[in-house]
This record gives sequence, structure tokens and C-alpha cells, in this order.
Amino acid sequence: MENPKAVCDGGDLDCGSGLLLIIKKAMDPLSNGEILEVRSRERTVADDLPAWCRMVDHAFLGSEPGDNTTRYFVRKGSQQGELASDLEAAKGYKWNVRVQAERSLTAKVHSRNHTFIVGQPADFGSKVDAPSAIDYFLGALASDLAVGFKAQASRRNIEIDQLEVSIKAGLENVLYHLELEDGGSPKIQEMKGTFYVSSPQPEEELEKLWENTLQRSPIYQTLKQTMNIDIQFSIVF
Repeated sequence: MENPKAVCDGGDLDCGSGLLLIIKKAMDPLSNGEILEVRSRERTVADDLPAWCRMVDHAFLGSEPGDNTTRYFVRKGSQQGELASDLEAAKGYKWNVRVQAERSLTAKVHSRNHTFIVGQPADFGSKVDAPSAIDYFLGALASDLAVGFKAQASRRNIEIDQLEVSIKAGLENVLYHLELEDGGSPKIQEMKGTFYVSSPQPEEELEKLWENTLQRSPIYQTLKQTMNIDIQFSIVF
């Protein structure tokens, strides 16, 4: 392949989850005819990137194996992509869910092409018919941190062997929620947990990645404004 003028690494992102914005930002400073190398570990990029190039009048030059990644080469065409408008559109994106009440105190949530059932918030059994809203609430934070950490690691070619997050939380007064008492509050008091990661990378590099994950986490940054969140970062070997 010809020598690229610039390189961008999309890690494990696919074309529908931010990779195209990364490519557009890297390509924006290039002159017509100059080549951008795109590095990716996501297999669907092999089909989606050539199709996108045809749509926007860039030339897809091919691909070759790289170091734990695939290297794609794109020559910038004459058509100028509207990077600023695309970035503004991304900033203005709104998530939307639709919820229907179901039988037996459950609700059905429709989110894009997925549907899932949510049970009662206060259900103390170890086995339930459906996860509660609080289960999903804790899962939202834990998964946001786990996926966010992995996404940042993949874009930096940081190898992660194992990753697990454990989070616990309780209500200030669950009896108030259940209408068994009239005092107190049903709010979640605090969230505590541990973020476990195993990696051959230096500890300082992993800790820096963890701090950046917290800073860029939508769920964490929202919740920490209203409650105490104490998640310990633990490197295991």
C-alpha cells in the first residue's frame, strides 16, 4: 500500500458506533488524494467501510493485516464531508425508549431493536421473574464503565485479559417505598463496588485509563452529582 498521510485507530468500534466520526475527523485536514490509514479490530468494518467510501466519493484502496488489527487504506476524494454538521448531529442525538405496563407488576421496555422485561423495584428474592429497575440501574453504571474502559483500551492497543465490575446499593428506606412506613426516602443512598481488571500493561497506564473512563462515562458523571459513588479500581494478576 502507498504511504498514508495520517493514521486513525478505531479499536473495536463499528461504523455505526462512532468509527465514521473518528475517520471524518482524521480525514478533514487531508488534501484531496492523500491517504488515511484506518486501523480496526471490528470485523464488520471490512464490509461497511468500502460501502461508506463509495457513498461519499472516497477511494477504498484495500486492506492488510496489522499488529492485532486490520489496516484499511482510504484515499480522500473531492467531495468534502460535512464534519462540523456531523459532530453537531452526534451531540444532539437523543435516546428514546417506550414502556408498556404488563401483567404481574412488570413492564416491557422497547429500546430500538430490543425488548426486555422489568420487574418490581423492591423484590428481595435471589430468583426473580425479571430484573428490577434497580438491577438495570446498577447494570447501566457497571456496563457503561466496563464497555467504556474496553473501548478506550482498544483504541490505544492496550491488551485486557479479564474485566469484571461488581456494584452494590441500598435504598435509604425501602419500607417507605413499600408504603409500610411514612418516614424517610426511597432514594438510593450510595453505590459501592470494585472494578477488577487483569492486563499485562503497567499499572500506571491502567490507572490513567480508569480515570479517563470515569471522566467520560455518561452514567457515572450524571449519578455522581446526586449520590456518593465509591468504586475501587483493582488490578489482579
